[in-house]
Amino acid sequence: MKFFKTNARLDQLQPSSILAFDAAISEIPDIIKLTLGEPDFNTPEHVKAAGKASITNNESHYTDSSGKLVLRVAAADFLHNKYHATYNPTNQIIVTVGATGAIYSTITALTNPNDEVIIPIPIFPLYIPITLLNGAKPVFVDTTNDGFKLTPSRLQATLLAHPQAKMLILNYPTNPTGVTYTREELTALVEPLRNKPIVVLSDEIYSELSYDQNHVSLGEILPEQTILVTGLSKSHAMTGWRIGFAAGPADLIQKIAMISQFTVTSATTNAQDAAIEALTSGADDGLIMQAEYVKRRDYLIKRLTQMGIAVIKPTGAFYIFMQIPTQFGTDSFAFGHRLAIEAHLGLVPGGAFPAGEGYMRLSYAASMTNLINAMDRLERFMQAHV
Repeated sequence: MKFFKTNARLDQLQPSSILAFDAAISEIPDIIKLTLGEPDFNTPEHVKAAGKASITNNESHYTDSSGKLVLRVAAADFLHNKYHATYNPTNQIIVTVGATGAIYSTITALTNPNDEVIIPIPIFPLYIPITLLNGAKPVFVDTTNDGFKLTPSRLQATLLAHPQAKMLILNYPTNPTGVTYTREELTALVEPLRNKPIVVLSDEIYSELSYDQNHVSLGEILPEQTILVTGLSKSHAMTGWRIGFAAGPADLIQKIAMISQFTVTSATTNAQDAAIEALTSGADDGLIMQAEYVKRRDYLIKRLTQMGIAVIKPTGAFYIFMQIPTQFGTDSFAFGHRLAIEAHLGLVPGGAFPAGEGYMRLSYAASMTNLINAMDRLERFMQAHV
């Protein structure tokens, strides 16, 4: 009915182009899709058993809106033991409905209309619509020429040009490029931020999938100004269970918890019980998957390089950001549709990510059989268009 007025800020947004592209190519017969960022592994059996036991034991009631305390204790222990990030589980950690819930609640709680939010790009686009819905203004910093990493000098220049900036979004290992930061890089990066009224939303959901070094958390490096966002979707193949966490200074977490409470009341009870098992008995489950991802990454890098395709070697997550071969131009959606139709191969167009045009994102959260077949199809496609 035309006379109903909706939130005017929604008019600034577009539906996810990643999901739209994936849906558009899904009807192609026999297509191999390396599109969506979801582990192809199953949730570990002992974690599933804990979820089943929770249901059997009638754990079907509301929990504390910040999550079961025993789960928050398990999360605090996990973050301390893995990443040397120390949090008080009673007032510095909340359980959210996935890491997405933590991101939404954090941006909503900590920004006001016209506040500026610094967002290094290319990056997963989720943060942008949430920023806009809150009336805040994204400030994009293109990292393409800096190895897809935000540098201290670029950050310093951005802060000087945007003194109203209240938040920095940092996602690492990064979707879509797979790059991550060393301890030295992070230590240098946060220096322009210290003792300034700016908070870092550090999305570290891929922390357990860091390949060439142990993941270093901003929760250790800059705890007083960081909201650490993480969850179990990638580390334990629990995307559908929807369990995430936000951790940070108690006064900020209190405000973030209010938004979470007002929007979802609390995370699902039996999913929380499964998460307790995942973080305690299954603290290292992600390392098993990590080893398989490394094999897949190395195989793909070898095949793509042999085809003459320029790639960024990922040091985390499960994506390869490959450059579109020059003979096909730089229109990633046009190339993606052509590849899907002619080769029956689905990759995400880089244009779905800000500053990602000219690239394609390939997810290797897929079986080795599918990856081998995908590379064979890509090679035949390339040979047909020499």
